[in-house]
Amino acid sequence: MPGADIHITEDEPQGPFGMPPAQQALPMGNQSPPKEPIVSLEMKIRKTLAGDVMISDHADVDIVLMVKLGKIIVFPKEELNDIVYGAQNRLFRSLSKKGIIVPESIQGGNVYGSMEVQMIASEEYNTINLAIINISKWIDEERPYFEFGDKYEEMTADRFTDPEDEESTELGEVPHDEEKGTLRPGYNYGPYWQNYTY
Repeated sequence: MPGADIHITEDEPQGPFGMPPAQQALPMGNQSPPKEPIVSLEMKIRKTLAGDVMISDHADVDIVLMVKLGKIIVFPKEELNDIVYGAQNRLFRSLSKKGIIVPESIQGGNVYGSMEVQMIASEEYNTINLAIINISKWIDEERPYFEFGDKYEEMTADRFTDPEDEESTELGEVPHDEEKGTLRPGYNYGPYWQNYTY
């Protein structure tokens, strides 16, 4: 599975949302060099040219952490439906319980089907790292559900394309009738030509 190793250190340069000094909108005080990583995660994660973090591990939604604005935006992967809204709701509920986001700031994004929320700014903790860790844990909790859905679709496709013997018949095993339904051979008129009388 393609992914990136995320190393979280105990004392990283701090900002309102844990941004590196080059990306901070606010000036910061003295900062010590980072220590050894204390958490290592494997995720499908990318960093944009603007410094935002995109997480695409979930089957139904893509998650973007807007570092400079301190926001989390959740986009549907394909189309908006009840499953996508449920995933967005569960993610924000989980992050709210962990104290990562401001619950009353949850709102629809400017992209159709997206939802966004404001992260809590902290001078003491790296909000971005904490958000990534908690999102990773939430995805791990969700993984059995969307993996089951993928396996079920694969099982259904196999059942139709390669059925078992008791669920299939060979060609000619079921005798063919001369007439099937309302389509009779040699009948020149449409089978439903008198349907207007009903």
